[in-house]
Amino acid sequence: MGAAFIIALREGIEAALIVSIILAYLTQLGRRDRAHLVWWGTALAVAVSVAAGGAIFGLGAEFEGTAEQIFEGLVTLAAVGVLTWMIFWMRRQGARIRSELQEKVDTALVTGGLALAALAFTAVLREGIETALFIFAAARGTAVASVGIGGQLLGAVLGLAVAVVLGVLLYRGGIRMVPRSFFRVTGAILVVVAAGLFAYAVHELQEAGWLPMLAATAFDVSASLPDDAGLGAVLRGLVGYNADPTVLEVAAWAAYLLVVGFLFLRPHAVAVPAAQASARRPD
Repeated sequence: MGAAFIIALREGIEAALIVSIILAYLTQLGRRDRAHLVWWGTALAVAVSVAAGGAIFGLGAEFEGTAEQIFEGLVTLAAVGVLTWMIFWMRRQGARIRSELQEKVDTALVTGGLALAALAFTAVLREGIETALFIFAAARGTAVASVGIGGQLLGAVLGLAVAVVLGVLLYRGGIRMVPRSFFRVTGAILVVVAAGLFAYAVHELQEAGWLPMLAATAFDVSASLPDDAGLGAVLRGLVGYNADPTVLEVAAWAAYLLVVGFLFLRPHAVAVPAAQASARRPD
């Protein structure tokens, strides 16, 4: 349940942070009378996200055999792609999210009430759809017989519950958070989680016959560290550990971790203002 918990916590806090920033800014502007529109937009986004998650899980249950492997492999690949994009987007935007949301609130207040509800709806819906996609991938890719998909769903519920509590504390000023630092730490964790999901997607597509190359078993430590019990089950629940991966799975996992990890951990490029750049340029 660890991977789903981490994903749901990260996405839930992101959504809670957005809502708390909007509500706090409305209070600052003396426009608390518009707060109910934010809640209506948020509630509708949550409902649509739950429906989308149910549709994804329901559709997955309709497939069997090779079709199921292809569906799960492709959906997991999509989840990894969106997850990777989200990690880097938040790495860039973490420091500016508050100012950008405040600008959008200013515009929405001028445009009308529905615009404010739409702002909350679209912001929370994006997080909700991403969460549904990620949880499906995590539930399929990291669940084991001893825990099952139900365990990953429980982890997701717990992660969202913690996110809601933290969101309330953020709004009421009970705790303070530096968005850039939080998203950098959780982003690093999610890079490892995404590497495991990527390897799982490759595994499913290999099982379906779509990726027949490098199908030999890279190693097999099932006897000493099985992935369905004990520490192995915990590692699978957290990072998608597999006790007997193929060569292509290991290569995919290592390549993702090295490439994405390097790009994520490299220092931000510091933009030099044009005036300073011209001042430094020799005549």
